[in-house]
Amino acid sequence: MKKDLPPLDVVFEENFIAEVKDIFEKKIVFNEVLGLKITSLSPRVVTASIEMRHELVGHYAYNRIHGGVISACLDTMGGLACMAAMGARHMDEPVAQRVQRFAKLGTIDLRVDYLRPGIGERFVLRAEVLRLGSRVGSTRMEFAGTDGLLMSSGSGAYIVS
Repeated sequence: MKKDLPPLDVVFEENFIAEVKDIFEKKIVFNEVLGLKITSLSPRVVTASIEMRHELVGHYAYNRIHGGVISACLDTMGGLACMAAMGARHMDEPVAQRVQRFAKLGTIDLRVDYLRPGIGERFVLRAEVLRLGSRVGSTRMEFAGTDGLLMSSGSGAYIVS
């Protein structure tokens, strides 16, 4: 196992997954406003989805999702990927202690590339951890249509300690 990545063979406890979903979907209220829903959570890759709604429109003539929504979703997904990696790295700790580590998480740097217009009824998001150091995590994120067509991509750096 590489020290800068969490192990692949980790299986998260149901209560850890429930706690992460509660934090991500409810306690981070902005994510609730966006309508982000976690669809999978593993040590190195996380996925989520978002339904298009009138409140998310950025261009009224095309019913296109706002670029700020895309950026916020990608940033949030990078943070979620770091959460999962941190949780996997510290499986020897109780769930509550691992979850407490998330309080220190914050965005250092974010880059977003808008590749295609965000038009659709539903979007899928994916993020993976490229490196998880003792202080900084690096991630790559994707924002796509349900057909898999990539609309935006991003990369981020996050403080994790």
